[in-house]
Amino acid sequence: MGTRVLVNRLKHRFSQFRVLPCFSVAVVRCCSVAALCLSVGLPCPSAAQERTVPGTVTLSRTDYDRLLDLAARRPREPEPAPVPAALTRADVRVRVEGNAARATATLEGQVFHTGVVKVPLVHGATLLDARLADGPLPLVTDGKSHSALLAGPTSFAATLEWASPLEAAPGHASFLLPVPNAGSATAVIDVPGGNPDVRLSRGLIVGRTSAGGRTIVEATLDPGSPVRVSWSVRETSAAAPGRAVRLLSDVKTVLTIGDADVRLFSLVDVTVVTGEPASLDIRLPAAYELASLSGPSVDRTEEKAGVVTVGLASSTQRQHQLAIVLERSHGPGSFRLETELPSVAGSQRETGEIAVEGLGTMEVASPGSAGLRRIDVRETSPVLWRTGRPLLAAYRYQRGPGNPPSLALDVTRFADAAVLAAVAERAVATTLMTSQGRMLTEITLRIRNRAQPFLRVVLPQGATMLSVEVAGQPAPPATAPDGMRVPLLRSGFRPGGPYDVSFVYVHAGPPFAKKGEMEMALPRMDLPIALVEWELFVPDRFRADRFRGDLLPAALTGASGTSEIVALGLTDRNVKYVVGTGTISGRVVDASGAVLPGTTIVAEVAGQRQSVIANANGEYVVSGLPSGAVTITGELAGFRSVQHSLDYDQRSRRLDFAMESSGLTESVTVRAESPRTRDEVIRREDREKIVEQQPVPSLNVQSLQRRVAGVLPVRMDVPRAGTSHRFVRPLVLDEPTAVSFRYRTR
Repeated sequence: MGTRVLVNRLKHRFSQFRVLPCFSVAVVRCCSVAALCLSVGLPCPSAAQERTVPGTVTLSRTDYDRLLDLAARRPREPEPAPVPAALTRADVRVRVEGNAARATATLEGQVFHTGVVKVPLVHGATLLDARLADGPLPLVTDGKSHSALLAGPTSFAATLEWASPLEAAPGHASFLLPVPNAGSATAVIDVPGGNPDVRLSRGLIVGRTSAGGRTIVEATLDPGSPVRVSWSVRETSAAAPGRAVRLLSDVKTVLTIGDADVRLFSLVDVTVVTGEPASLDIRLPAAYELASLSGPSVDRTEEKAGVVTVGLASSTQRQHQLAIVLERSHGPGSFRLETELPSVAGSQRETGEIAVEGLGTMEVASPGSAGLRRIDVRETSPVLWRTGRPLLAAYRYQRGPGNPPSLALDVTRFADAAVLAAVAERAVATTLMTSQGRMLTEITLRIRNRAQPFLRVVLPQGATMLSVEVAGQPAPPATAPDGMRVPLLRSGFRPGGPYDVSFVYVHAGPPFAKKGEMEMALPRMDLPIALVEWELFVPDRFRADRFRGDLLPAALTGASGTSEIVALGLTDRNVKYVVGTGTISGRVVDASGAVLPGTTIVAEVAGQRQSVIANANGEYVVSGLPSGAVTITGELAGFRSVQHSLDYDQRSRRLDFAMESSGLTESVTVRAESPRTRDEVIRREDREKIVEQQPVPSLNVQSLQRRVAGVLPVRMDVPRAGTSHRFVRPLVLDEPTAVSFRYRTR
């Protein structure tokens, strides 16, 4: 339109003014600078400005043709709307009274076409009234559909009122709700009843409230589709109100005494004998605050004046269970606690149990409790053991009319005392010494741990940790400024009981001379050790004596001498075994009870094998075995082998063998010369000297020798022969254990 107006104006100007020829070079150049100059009395910015006449318009032929082409085009007409009108929103409010449901719908929409347009509103409704916001609403009826006649284009808001009859059936009622075909449709439905089960055939219920004997439901509907609204109803008759409600209840309560508060957790079981109660009243004890109340049949709760009214989801249900949590505060230290218990109002018979538990160290005394009978805590219901804490007291009661149970307790709280997080039942240290003064030490601890994460080990000056094992598995130690850290297994992890922790370290000391004095110490460990056993293996070329320190020789405690005698095979009747801790001993006899000397006893555990021979009395002793599953076998020519299995935990055990004859027929040739035994080679006085002066190393020394040779990353001239010296020390508490001795060359 703007282009056509411009061209018409130009034609009008051409009729009044003289048009200069624009085909000259000067005019063309001028037009290249300013293609269009619409000015009256203004100079044109071109080279031919001086030759143009004021009041004229100069155009090039190209621009003039383009303007004519634009003026010949017809403007595009706007596209019409796809529909004449549309409803954007529909809000429906329904109230059920008597035998009908009355609905009021507010409709909002838009008319797009010009003129009078027929707008569909609702289908299948019995209209009572129809109006616009500013006047009456003209309607037309086409079958069951109602449409409005509106002039457009415009927006509108209409209000419709219609009614639907109720359809009653046994136990429920329903009606059909027409839904306008709008962009969105919502409804608020008000039906009679305290808590009926309202359902929709189409749509979604998004809210539900009950008050004053009526229930209001908020829903989102499917536009254009009618909805069947139904709900449960209770038929009343003249005889029904006379049926009384009878209840039986059982209350189980856990009373937890904390540092600053008291908590009551009650599990209430209600049995409906007769009647259909819509709610239950729970009486709460004074001075408590209701923390929570829950249950599968709870629909709503309302607390007022110490009574909680619990609305039930179904009045026909016969069993109800409620979980109630109450809290109150108390002062620090010891105090007197007097409390009542939750109860169900109107219950004809109520039984219950109460269990008392505490957090921390305390003593609970009951001077007297009305209506309660004290019972053993082991007689309480398993429901009351929900926390796993030990119960301090337990009571049982049966509440009668006008006799509410109450509990009075005198609570005495004690200050917390420090407890041991970990303890070592035993520590076995084995030290190999070389002529060059290098010392290789292995320490094995039997640990019981509850909460200590690490074992702090302070090695002697200049010592180096080589390996660590925890419960038989390698473990990397950590280095800290105050010592090494060995990880421990805490309570609740595998294994659940005591386990072994071992580590090996090497220490370079001064080399041995012809004679002198040597001093050495075990590392400090930050846990109590019940018994420390230390075995020193001195090279064979040196004689050590005058031992001093904070240890005792093992010979004074009766724990030495066993393995030395067994290893030498001294089987004389006059040599007595001394059975100490950590040994397995017994006697070998035949079927008639006669002793069987010379029987070979083989003990196998954790890949280790140890053999001993029974003495002339048929007695044997095996020592130095690690803990674990031990298999012990007795073998003797002419008798069947006997095998026993047991779990060895370093405690002294006695295991006797009864050997039976193998039943083989053998011919025995007796010669004049019998083989010489070691008892005949070694004289009695020499045996005593050997036992006293040359103790044989235990299996710990032999195991450490093999470990150094094949596993540990250290090159060391390990002595294969030498003298073993053993010491013990009871109850070591994070302190060094030292020993010194004098030596000289043999």
